[in-house]
Amino acid sequence: MDLMPGRTFSYAARIVVTLSFLCCFAYAAEDQAVEYPASFFDRYQPITALDMILQVPGFQLDDGASDRGFSSSAGNVLINDRRPSTKQDALSAILTRIPASRVERIELLRSQVRNVDLQGQTVVANVILLDVDQAAVRWSGTYRYNVDFGSTTEGGISVANRWRDVEYNTGVELRNLSRGDFTPQSVFDGDGNLIEERFDVLNMDGKRSAANLNAAIPFGETSVRLNTKLAGETRDGERISQRTPQAPGSLPTEERFPENYDRVDFEVGIDAERTLRADLLGKAIFLYTNRDETATVGQLSLDDTGAQVRERISDTDTQTTETIARVELVWSGSVSHTVQINLERALNTLDNTLLQTEDTGAGPVIIDVPGANSRVEEVRWDVLLKDTWTLGHYQFEVGLGAEVSTITQTGDAEQERDFSFLKPQLAFIYAPHQGKQTRISLRRTVSQLDFRDFVSSTIFEDDNLALGNPDLRPETTWKLEVGHERRFGQDSVVKLTAFHDWVSDVEDLLPLAPTLDPNLEAPGNIGDGRRWGVEVESTLPLTWLGLKGAKIDINGRWQNSTVKDPVTGEDRVFTSRRRFGRLFPLEFDVESQYAFAIDFRQDLAATRVAWGWDVRSRSERPIFRVNELDIGDDGTEFNIFIETTRWFDVKIHLIAGNILDAPEIRDRTIYEGLRDLSPVERRELRSRARGVRVDLTVSGNF
Repeated sequence: MDLMPGRTFSYAARIVVTLSFLCCFAYAAEDQAVEYPASFFDRYQPITALDMILQVPGFQLDDGASDRGFSSSAGNVLINDRRPSTKQDALSAILTRIPASRVERIELLRSQVRNVDLQGQTVVANVILLDVDQAAVRWSGTYRYNVDFGSTTEGGISVANRWRDVEYNTGVELRNLSRGDFTPQSVFDGDGNLIEERFDVLNMDGKRSAANLNAAIPFGETSVRLNTKLAGETRDGERISQRTPQAPGSLPTEERFPENYDRVDFEVGIDAERTLRADLLGKAIFLYTNRDETATVGQLSLDDTGAQVRERISDTDTQTTETIARVELVWSGSVSHTVQINLERALNTLDNTLLQTEDTGAGPVIIDVPGANSRVEEVRWDVLLKDTWTLGHYQFEVGLGAEVSTITQTGDAEQERDFSFLKPQLAFIYAPHQGKQTRISLRRTVSQLDFRDFVSSTIFEDDNLALGNPDLRPETTWKLEVGHERRFGQDSVVKLTAFHDWVSDVEDLLPLAPTLDPNLEAPGNIGDGRRWGVEVESTLPLTWLGLKGAKIDINGRWQNSTVKDPVTGEDRVFTSRRRFGRLFPLEFDVESQYAFAIDFRQDLAATRVAWGWDVRSRSERPIFRVNELDIGDDGTEFNIFIETTRWFDVKIHLIAGNILDAPEIRDRTIYEGLRDLSPVERRELRSRARGVRVDLTVSGNF
């Protein structure tokens, strides 16, 4: 059985005892749902349910993630008390297909309400739909122009209707994308002398398409919901890098990096719900997802005359699947207790094949990439027993979960490993009224391993080999959170949360043979670490400043962390796991010291016009490699928008994005041997343009 270090367990035990003591003095709770009727959102001229969700005070939409199983990746939005049985079809996409005219109200749930399962979330939004027979059609079209890299068009249409007793929502989306960048880069030697200037230009074209069908089908006393998605994407492009050495007499050379990528996604989810007896609700979920990806990337090296001197090609085919079967039982036979039992079985697989060749003039030669051709399979069982005890203004949640799994790898690496984890969870909530809530929670989580870390790949642009590690273990974390929320009427809210995480088996990069080849590294577990910090969320109307119909949303996070570096043996912060984030807007929840987003909006009801701006930024994001320090910095992004529904009830939304033209900075320091323990070989400093862009979206319902 996997247990945390003794010191961490001692801290957790003290917290458990404290929470249990507080519970002994509990008095029982009132309904803590904060309701927002559809009329509350009229000022925002919504077209879709997503338009409404984004304006709920003090709420940040979480689309969910590809975490372990169903519950930990389901996001924080419910539809009619239930989570959609889907993982690939994002919540934001589902909400976009629901016309605003179909929404009766939105509830903000901050504790146990009815038979709703929060599944570890501190707050969820519950979209309650109207029961109507009339069809509703939602449509949209977007034209995006980047002043540096061309244009992109996309559009979609969906229909919500009822056929006999079946309610359904179906739609299609199409996107024709064109993107690119230009990247000046300077290369310095270990003494700081400029040795090469580079200028990269990327041109990429592609297409995306998706079709969806969601339906609710009654079978007697059983309600069945169906969620399906079929999507595809293709990209074709090339990065051309002009390289000019600074040594006297040296002539420019050129590197070309072509890429062709295809992906097909398929998902089907079915859930059946039935009241087994007056105080017992049962639900069964089946979910299957399949992703098939093929990618061909290359590197063509040209000398100063334009003649090709080397060609490298990598062909990769990756197929990932996930199959989930889940049963949920909720018993509410006691006035003050709600007991739930969840049982889940999941099968995750990844099949990866890679063929790499190199041609230096004598013809292509196959290059062996160890660990690249493998199949990884995980069978996992997960169970949770949880009791929610409600007494007056107090609520106490106690649960015990457990999981066992077997990971098998075949192909270039052959092995089988078994894992087992206990996952306790405790929460204490004090809510004397809807405007005030204090929450203390402690729970243990197990991370989802990225099976791509088990197999090897090549990164031609960085001239790196990303080796896989079949010995990788899941990262486990004890999460302690203390939060307080104050609401002042419907429009104002301030939330402050302090958190501390004790992390075991921190996932990072490990040196494989530091004394032989410092370039050999692989994802691995580097020991135990800690992460702590504070988060603030607030929504504040600005009428007191004389700005009628205006509000400002402020969200910020500061954190610190510590873990022992496997190369230097010194303490440092956690590594950032993503070199490049989503371009617009900047992702908020990444491993960085700080991040903030400030959004201003003013709705002018008389003219049916709204305008606003947002600014967002985050700190540098370091990646600690065995022989490199790679630091990313995205600068500060500033966007403005204006929208109106003055004509024919059609919404016209115009955004000017990244108007400060903030680039993406990468500062890459490469050492001769181990990082910080050997001299610097070179430093690569680049500034990749993201460009100013303009988005025009026209949408409506009929």
